[in-house]
Amino acid sequence: MNKYKVTVIGMGYIGLPTSLALAYGGVDVLGYDLDSKKINTLQSGKTTFKEKGLDELFAGALQNGVKFTSVLNDIANRDVFIISVPTPYDRDDKKIDPSYVVSAFNSVYSVCKEKAIIIIESTISPGTIDRFVRPLVKEKAIHLVHCPERIIPGNMIYELKHNSRTIGCDNEEIGEIVKSIYQSFCDGNIVITSIKVAEMTKVVENTFRDINIAFANELVKICEKAGIDVYEVIRISNMHPRVNILQPGPGVGGHCISVDPWFLVGDYPEEAKLVKQARLINDSMPSYVLKRVKEIANKLGIKEERIGIYGLTYKENVDDVRESPSLQMIEYLESMNKKPFVSYDPWVETAIVPNQTLSFDDFLNKVDLIIVMQNHSHIINAKEKISGKVIFDTKHCLEGLDKLYRY
Repeated sequence: MNKYKVTVIGMGYIGLPTSLALAYGGVDVLGYDLDSKKINTLQSGKTTFKEKGLDELFAGALQNGVKFTSVLNDIANRDVFIISVPTPYDRDDKKIDPSYVVSAFNSVYSVCKEKAIIIIESTISPGTIDRFVRPLVKEKAIHLVHCPERIIPGNMIYELKHNSRTIGCDNEEIGEIVKSIYQSFCDGNIVITSIKVAEMTKVVENTFRDINIAFANELVKICEKAGIDVYEVIRISNMHPRVNILQPGPGVGGHCISVDPWFLVGDYPEEAKLVKQARLINDSMPSYVLKRVKEIANKLGIKEERIGIYGLTYKENVDDVRESPSLQMIEYLESMNKKPFVSYDPWVETAIVPNQTLSFDDFLNKVDLIIVMQNHSHIINAKEKISGKVIFDTKHCLEGLDKLYRY
């Protein structure tokens, strides 16, 4: 049993699995969230979102005594606090919006004891802790640490255990304490470095992937004009031992790859020109898909009201819709005063956009052309049901259909 009492702030996509993994690994864990409804759900023994292996991890964590609260005073006198809250960006100046992190830190700082360790797991732009958090430390001495999360929805539990971690801190002793806590569940390499390096490393990791995806998406547009199969080009190019082009898609979603690169653009506008261009390319893909779909619809005489979007989440087989390309497409249609296409997603069980249906059969009855925006296993297993429809497959996940179009 690790001797430190840990409180995780924010019971969302990152905070909840982290708290459960810690508890499962023998750490005394208290999960905190302002949302009392969410806490009530967790206290009743139920998880708040769907994720492979999460329910099983929850059961083990409950046996090890994990607890949850929405009462701030309950978290006083704990040793370590892990802040895991959203970090959006300002869409105008592209800079990080640190308000959630600042608010969470102020809440913790108001009740924590002297020498407490406060770890920020939220992904932040380089220098955020020095600019926005460190100045909040006044008369009470605490230890600041940055340990950016490194997990992805759909594979969270595996990646919590196996991915390497970075601990950014001001001194080695505190770094070793934090390392011992994360070693309760993490089998990957745990590296101790400075706070600024840790901040930059996480943003750079996601920016690297964003740029690679942008290259693949730009190839889509080039190959369309050249009349070449882009997937064949990528397949053959990747046979080279030093080439690894990612697959193109309808855009980039989620709260990491589609957001983090903007932090660099916002803080370093003159230097991050390639980063900005990659972001613009990936953000252009939903409207590019729309252009291609309208060309197909016009060619085949399909009316716009008979076009449907399959997949509202940003990733296959998860319920996370943050920054989803489908939502970007719907937003784009609305900006042109167009009625959104009918949409369906088996992972989204409540209506979140106009003209969304919760029945797959109803969806099929309403559409003649389906834009496959997400490669859920559901659509791959429904080939017979969709065989009579015109399909525009943005994910390159379907084969053997008579009316199949793709990049």
